[in-house]
Amino acid sequence: MKTAEKLSQELEKILTGDAWYGPPVFETIDKISFEIAYERPVNGAHTIAEIVIHMLGWTLEVTQRMKGKKAGFPAAGDWPDPGAPDEERWKTMINDLKLANVNLIGLIQKFPNPKWEELTNDDRIEPGLGTGVNYEQLINGLIQHHVYHAGQIGILNRILGGV
Repeated sequence: MKTAEKLSQELEKILTGDAWYGPPVFETIDKISFEIAYERPVNGAHTIAEIVIHMLGWTLEVTQRMKGKKAGFPAAGDWPDPGAPDEERWKTMINDLKLANVNLIGLIQKFPNPKWEELTNDDRIEPGLGTGVNYEQLINGLIQHHVYHAGQIGILNRILGGV
């Protein structure tokens, strides 16, 4: 199996498929009401809306890196403000995250096999920030990032009384 096929299947599995660890990312997010999404947990932890917009930003950043752009932080920032609670904004956030991942999967599927082992365009050396990685490691890192935050969202939803 080629790298592109393997990575696109893994990303699709954690987003919408039969993920080994539990419910896929989008199933988890789709259950969240906008009221719960914007509710601030105790001790000032991130809201679910903040986590989702953070996931969107990093998906877009990874997509840009796959296109050869220089690595950095997401254009809107690492933890952008999701704004005031708004049901339509929440639905748009979810749809934007889905679309960004569909676009990334399409890019992965077309990515040339010999390029997977090449380093991304990143001259930063910052341990713990995923610097100095090749394209395959970049996509695996985003998959791990999505799973990590989906777990947080699931736990926050339960703590806040969601479905």
